[in-house]
Amino acid sequence: MPNSINKVAVIGTGVIGTGWVIRFLYNKKIINIYDPNIKQKKFLLEEIKRVEPILKKFYKNKINIKKQLKFCTSIKEAVAEAELIQENAPENEKLKKKIIREISLHSKKDSIIASSSSGLLPTKIQSKCINPKRVIIAHPFNPVYLLPLVELVRGKETDKKNIFKAQKFYVEIGMKTIILKKELPGYLSDRLQESMWRESLHIINEGYASTKDLDDAIIYGPGLRWSIMGTFLTFHLAGGEMGMKHMLEQFGPALKLPWTKLKAPNLTKSLKNKIIKGTKIQSKNKSIKNLSNIRDNFLIDLQKLLKKYKI
Repeated sequence: MPNSINKVAVIGTGVIGTGWVIRFLYNKKIINIYDPNIKQKKFLLEEIKRVEPILKKFYKNKINIKKQLKFCTSIKEAVAEAELIQENAPENEKLKKKIIREISLHSKKDSIIASSSSGLLPTKIQSKCINPKRVIIAHPFNPVYLLPLVELVRGKETDKKNIFKAQKFYVEIGMKTIILKKELPGYLSDRLQESMWRESLHIINEGYASTKDLDDAIIYGPGLRWSIMGTFLTFHLAGGEMGMKHMLEQFGPALKLPWTKLKAPNLTKSLKNKIIKGTKIQSKNKSIKNLSNIRDNFLIDLQKLLKKYKI
């Protein structure tokens, strides 16, 4: 079945924007790109080159940069013919409002404007937009070209048909979509990650463990279960034959125990140094590109397993 959207624009080519470009490339899209920082062009092309040997075996097709990519000199040029515009500006509400308004001035009235925000409310960032009913949040996860999840959030002025149109597009390019029932700061996955991050900072700050200890505690424990069942189904199994009912009866009282601290500690110089030193030791002097390749190859193999054992 042919994709409903073929021409896309990507505004901003940092890590996330570049990830979108790569996923769009391997899904045969025609992509117009604009980034005010001309140095990002080099970063983008280097990333496309880095991942090509890895992604050939994942997507099983070839890309044609000359035919599929166009680097534009303005937002106006980039968005004029686009059916979907993926905006990836820094996480700054004022800046996103400004950029989304400019996009709306020069794009087709029925084009989807999708912001890759990590936590901002769509109602706020669509407030200065012309025809705001086409503005949505489409929050992906790094690396965007491999991880399938995208959280879709609509604002008060977003037309439902536009979020469903966007959902169809993202599904067609191999993504797993979650449409939030209503807008929420931080959305779903980042709120879950943030709670673990806060607790981890307290544990490091108080000297109970290193960054490696905490990563190992997830990698070799709950992380393996989460990758197939998540939290709720994992706990359902923990309840034995009675499932979640018994689990809540048995472990529910533990929620009253002072195990965790949701309020984040101050990021003091000492705490920052512990985290920086810890992750430097963990990386074993491997470059970011080397570590990214290891991660990408692992994610490909893991997704093959996930498909094999999908519940």
